[in-house]
Amino acid sequence: MIRLRRPQGGLWHHPDFLRLWAGQSISELGSQVSLLAIPLLAAVQLHARPIEFSLLGVAGFAPFILFALPAGAWVDRLRRRRILIAGDAARAVLLALIPVLWATHTLQMWHLLVIQFAVGVFTVFFDVAYQAYLPALIDREQLVDGNAKLQLTVSVAQVAGPSTAGALVAAITAPYAIVADAASFLVSTAFMLRMRHRESMPEMTPETQRRRLMAEAMEGLRWVVGHRWLRAIAACTSTANFFSNLVFAILVLYMVRELRLTSLQIGAVFALGACGSIAGALAAGRLQRRLGVGRTIVAGALCFAVAGLPYPLAPHAFPMPLLILGGASGGFGSVVYNITQVSLRQAITPERLQGRMNAGMRWIVWGTIPLGALAGGIIAQAYGLKAALWIGALGSLLGFLPVALTSVRSVREIPGSVDKPTAREAHSLDGLERISLPALAVRDD
Repeated sequence: MIRLRRPQGGLWHHPDFLRLWAGQSISELGSQVSLLAIPLLAAVQLHARPIEFSLLGVAGFAPFILFALPAGAWVDRLRRRRILIAGDAARAVLLALIPVLWATHTLQMWHLLVIQFAVGVFTVFFDVAYQAYLPALIDREQLVDGNAKLQLTVSVAQVAGPSTAGALVAAITAPYAIVADAASFLVSTAFMLRMRHRESMPEMTPETQRRRLMAEAMEGLRWVVGHRWLRAIAACTSTANFFSNLVFAILVLYMVRELRLTSLQIGAVFALGACGSIAGALAAGRLQRRLGVGRTIVAGALCFAVAGLPYPLAPHAFPMPLLILGGASGGFGSVVYNITQVSLRQAITPERLQGRMNAGMRWIVWGTIPLGALAGGIIAQAYGLKAALWIGALGSLLGFLPVALTSVRSVREIPGSVDKPTAREAHSLDGLERISLPALAVRDD
C-alpha cells in the first residue's frame, strides 16, 4: 500500500498557517461563485443597463477610496486576527441577503449595489489586516513561500470556481448560487477561530494615543509614496487596475449580449483562463531565483499588460480561444507580479507600519478600480461595449512602464526590513506632506 507523505518544509508544519490557508482557500472558491453569479444576476434577471452594470464594480471597490487609509491605522492598533474573523462573518451575512430578497420577490438593482458596497467595506478591513497579519504569523524568510502558497490556492479557485459557478447558476439560478459564497465565508471564520496564535496588543505610548487616527494613516501613505520601490509598484499596479477594470466592468455583459455565450461557456472561459494563474503561482519562485526579484516583477507586469488585447479581437463565430488566452496571460502575469512585489513590500516595511503600508498601497492601487469600472460603463453606454474593451486593452499597455523604467528592475533579492526611511526618502516624505491626496494617487516615479 502506498502511503502519502505530507510535503516537507517549515510552513507544512505550521498549524496556524495551514488553518489560515485552508480557510482562505475555501473562501476564495466560494468568492469565485459570486464573481460570476452577481454579474449574471444583474445582466439576465435584473436587466441592468451598461452604466448600472458597471456600478457593481464601483460599489464593490469605492470603499477602498473611502476607508482604506483609516483602516490601516485601526489595523495597526488592534489585533488583526479579530478583524479577519469579523470581516468573514459579516460578509457571510450580507451575501446571504441576496437569495433571501430574491425568494421574497423584492430584490432590485439598488439592493445589489448597497450589498456590494457593504461587502466592500468589510473587504477593506479584511485585506489590510490579512497582509499585515502574515509577516507576524510566519518568519520573514518564509514570506515568498507563504504568499506563493496562498496565491496558488487562489489560482486553483479561479480554475475550479467559474466552472462550478456556471453549473450552479444553470442548475439553481444565479441568486441561489450565491449561497455557496456565504457558506464559504462561514467555513473560513471557523478555521480562523481555531488558530492558536495570539497577538499582543500593539504598544500604545502616550504620544501614539494623542495622535489622531488620520495622522497615523498618513504615515503609511507617506511611507509608500516616499519609498522609490513602493512608489513605482503603486504606479504600475494602479495603472493596470484602472484599465483592466475598464475592461472587466463590462466583459461579462459583452459576452452575454454581443457574443451570446451561456453561463456554462462563460464559466469555462474564466476557468480555463485561470490555468495561467496556477502556472504563475508555480513558476514565481523559480523565476525569482533565475531572473531576480526586480526582473520578475517587470516580466509579470509586461505579461498582464498585453492580456487585454485578445478580448476585443475575439471573433463572434468562435470567441472562446482568444477569451481564454486573455485570461491565461493576465492570470500568469498578475500572479507572478503579485507574489513577488507583495513579498518585497512586506520585507522592506517595519512591523509597526505593515497595516498602514498595506492600507496606503490599497488606497492608491485599488482606488483606481471603481474609477476604471465607472469609465468602462460610461464609454460602453456612449460608444458601445467593444469600444470600451479596446480603450481598456490599449491603455493597459502602459502599466508595466513604472517598474520597467525605474530602479525596481535592478533588485536582485528580497532585502531585510528597515526601521526608518533613508535620508533621501525622508526628504521625499517631508515634501509629500504638502501634496494633496489626489496628487498622491497619480504620482509617478
